[in-house]
Amino acid sequence: MTILEFALQMEKDGKAYYEILAAEAQHPGLQTIFSQLAEDEQKHYELFEKLINSSENLEMQGSVALATAQNIFAELREKKEGFKGAAESLAAYQHAMTLEVESVRLYQQAADEETDLKKKNLLQKIAAEEQKHFNILENIYLFISAAEQYPAWAESGRGDETR
Repeated sequence: MTILEFALQMEKDGKAYYEILAAEAQHPGLQTIFSQLAEDEQKHYELFEKLINSSENLEMQGSVALATAQNIFAELREKKEGFKGAAESLAAYQHAMTLEVESVRLYQQAADEETDLKKKNLLQKIAAEEQKHFNILENIYLFISAAEQYPAWAESGRGDETR
């Protein structure tokens, strides 16, 4: 199995995992974030398929998940609201963060080994996007865990100070 074939499987698994998280999320904002992350993983999957099967011009569409997450966090702070019922999913968010770190490493390694400049740039862009996914998940995790540990602090709308 080549590194790109392995990447295909990682993206497929990542999409399925985010779809599960979206289905299990009780907060509409989390559902949206996880659905968008699943869509991003599908886009990556399709890019890796093209990378393996053709030499056509490859271009990656940017993700909207980060902007959506930022908007949702800002709205939650403004309303002094948390992700109700999300604390039981903390282990799942940690697992998702681990998967994203592995993806970043894999794609950066593939980029380092790639000699074709266009493919190298694409792999670096995907690695950077996976890093953004990690950052989103980390912020969700920190926001929820802070609210669980310090409920009065989270209610004050100060959850943004975890980063």
